[in-house]
Amino acid sequence: MKENLEKLGRFIGRYMALIVLALAALALFVPASSLWVKTGWINYLLMVVMFGMGLTMRLSDLKVVFSRPKEILVGCAAQFTVMPLLAFLLGKAFSLDTALLAGVILVGTCPGGTASNVITYLSGGDVALSVGMTSVNTLLAPALTPALTYLFLHTGVHVDVAAMFLSILQVVILPIALGLILNRFFPKATRAASGFLPLLSVAAICLIVMSVVSHNAEKILTSGAVVLAVVVLHNLLGYACGWGIGKMLKMERGKTVALSVEIGMQNSGLASSLASTAFPDLAMATVPGAVFSVWHNISGAILASFLRRRAKGAE
Repeated sequence: MKENLEKLGRFIGRYMALIVLALAALALFVPASSLWVKTGWINYLLMVVMFGMGLTMRLSDLKVVFSRPKEILVGCAAQFTVMPLLAFLLGKAFSLDTALLAGVILVGTCPGGTASNVITYLSGGDVALSVGMTSVNTLLAPALTPALTYLFLHTGVHVDVAAMFLSILQVVILPIALGLILNRFFPKATRAASGFLPLLSVAAICLIVMSVVSHNAEKILTSGAVVLAVVVLHNLLGYACGWGIGKMLKMERGKTVALSVEIGMQNSGLASSLASTAFPDLAMATVPGAVFSVWHNISGAILASFLRRRAKGAE
């Protein structure tokens, strides 16, 4: 039974992009198929993903923060400058309305997602650096995400900074901390559960995408082309900027890959969740995060395949 579940977890992890795309398409074109996944579940599903991340981490994994502070600092600075600025410029260039602009900027001000660690691994990048950057960015998010969102949007919409701060603490920091504590004091139990974690995390991500897309299907179809264009450019320009910064600072290939993926892939599920908290009167603000959730999993899988083939060709 355990072996079968672990095989299923590996299979789903390998084809995650296609699975997410298929479920998103089903939720978009046949919303009734996914409306049973309530929007109120999103925060709890995100907590499951973050808890799973915490269970796979050890305090020793965070030593990279202290052993390689310059690289972590570069990653954090790039994460919270490149993506918010790109979001703002793209939103203005495409003349997005207030709600969509708020959603795009919120995607940009969120930290990198846990999927970036998986894509970095599949791309042959520096996984330790990726985990370090994701961890520190996530820890900084309760302060920086509300502050940057307010900086870019305070003239257009009201940003409930306190609500956003508390939401990030509840959804991100506490579940990761609980996972770390359990892994520290009950290592055998967490090792036994490690084979099921990918399956659990992917299932939670799929449910989040289904919920957000199905409940916003009409809005996505109405403004789909513009939002998709902005999301795709935001993600791809993030990869390109990360790669360019790595090359400019003469980082080795593995570190450059980690930086590129970390910047390009956002915790867009968190962005959708926060949008409903920070902008309760702007329903369309949840749409960019939903579209990004689907797209960056697809682009990440393609990027990983390309970088791996390129690395083998160089060898």
